[in-house]
Amino acid sequence: MTHSFPLRVYYEDTDLAGIVYYANYLKFIERARTEFVRSLGIDQAQLRADEGIVFAVRRVEADYLAPAVFDDELKVLTTLKSSTGARIVLFQDVVRGEQTLFSSVVTLVALRADGRAARLPAPIRRALDVAE
Repeated sequence: MTHSFPLRVYYEDTDLAGIVYYANYLKFIERARTEFVRSLGIDQAQLRADEGIVFAVRRVEADYLAPAVFDDELKVLTTLKSSTGARIVLFQDVVRGEQTLFSSVVTLVALRADGRAARLPAPIRRALDVAE
């Protein structure tokens, strides 16, 4: 299952050269991850309130392949690579049409409020199993 999140590049996303500032790709994929998780029926605010569990980025591997510019229509494609009891690994690509502009592998971990690793509740593990 690949989740698609559309977005448009705004002037505020660009740098002096008129291309998307590199750090903004991380914002783009963050938004897409939130919508991917939501599409699985996972309410992150409810997870925090009920279980005291939040997701945190542990690792990002990023490749900047080609620039995006003002007014480009982009998509962030998110695919679940793997999941364990407390970790989720995602492939996330930013594309313009058929061209991949940015490619990443993102590792998320489940944490409790004190920063210790937490096991994902069974309903979330089942939702992730369906997405694999």
